[in-house]
Amino acid sequence: MTVPATVRASAERLVVAATMGPTVHDVHAWRFKVVAGLIELHADPERFRPLHDPAGRGLHLASGAALVNLRLTAAQLGHEAVVRLLPDPGRPALLATVRLAGRHRVTREERLLCAATLRPSPTAPPESGVRPLMHVINELREAARLEGAALHPLPPGRDGSAQRVVLTTAGDTRAAWLRAGQALQRVLLSGTARSVAASFSFEAADVPGVCDVTTPGEVPQALLELVQDVPARSRRRLFEPPVDRQHEGEGHWQRVR
Repeated sequence: MTVPATVRASAERLVVAATMGPTVHDVHAWRFKVVAGLIELHADPERFRPLHDPAGRGLHLASGAALVNLRLTAAQLGHEAVVRLLPDPGRPALLATVRLAGRHRVTREERLLCAATLRPSPTAPPESGVRPLMHVINELREAARLEGAALHPLPPGRDGSAQRVVLTTAGDTRAAWLRAGQALQRVLLSGTARSVAASFSFEAADVPGVCDVTTPGEVPQALLELVQDVPARSRRRLFEPPVDRQHEGEGHWQRVR
């Protein structure tokens, strides 16, 4: 099959962008390959560490994250990216294929998420962080839902400035791991776009409170702690003098809600 040079150039550009974007794993144990009419996502046996990840769960989660980066870049270039997970049972190392279909009109949210891929991921929660507001949590829950996963808030922990949430999928198959990776990446990028720092762990099954917020058949895939950064300008406005003239000059301060 002959692929137009413009399409192949776009595909190669997408691969470069997806590789450069942040993912949920330190080691990129996957690789993209441009073939006739498709972009293939393969597990990379040379970088795969079976001792640390014998079932390959972390590999699939990280690969799902890379797929999100690829799709977002495709949207910026005006391409509709059609993804098939695990398309060939006879080739288990082939994790997914991406086909650049018709024209796509990029949305504002896609622009924000793509811009978030260019920003460094925070290595520690912000010092001035607070628990995200519920409407922000709901937006992150919607981000997970769009990728076929669910995000459940957990009861507050000891650290009152962080909101714990658990990311779940229906089932615990390889395809579910890939969906979980896509959902986790979209949640992380959505958080970055909303000044929400997130730390996460793949060990979520035995966390207290998880069983109380999940339903039978849901499998916990990741535990996240979310902290909303408060810009310095906003912090200066947390306490302001009262606006009532009768208190003017008395030096009282009140919290602005």
